[in-house]
Amino acid sequence: MSVRLKVNGKPVSVDVAPDTPLLWVLRDVLDLVGTKYGCGIGQCGACTVHLNGNPVRSCSLPVGAAAGAEVTTIEGLSPDGSHPVQRAWQELDVPQCGYCQAGQIMSAAALLARTPKPTDADIDAAMSGNLCRCATYLRIREAIHRASELARSKSA
Repeated sequence: MSVRLKVNGKPVSVDVAPDTPLLWVLRDVLDLVGTKYGCGIGQCGACTVHLNGNPVRSCSLPVGAAAGAEVTTIEGLSPDGSHPVQRAWQELDVPQCGYCQAGQIMSAAALLARTPKPTDADIDAAMSGNLCRCATYLRIREAIHRASELARSKSA
């Protein structure tokens, strides 16, 4: 069966069963491997992508549920790494092992899109579903505040 969606701004049609997890369509069919597999049950956040601007866990979302929607992966966040969240992540040297970071960045970008100047409580709530085995949570929070500053200075 063919499922149509828009991925990183480009219309695509994939011939897969509609119950195939979006993660495997992105990684195995479309070769967008920045989105990571972590737990397979939507609990760790490593597989976070945006679906119509909202953060979702692609490991537990059937591609059929994304039909006709706009999907943004870490590869589509910005073509050159210039998104304020990506810049802040680099500036503050957030990752250690880096495995969860694509999901962390995607959740942070979604937060900033709806809450341009988040409080610590806003950040903690938005990021609570993203686990980091290296425990870089304080640097993640600091980077989100920095990304907020970068985004506001860019738009000013």
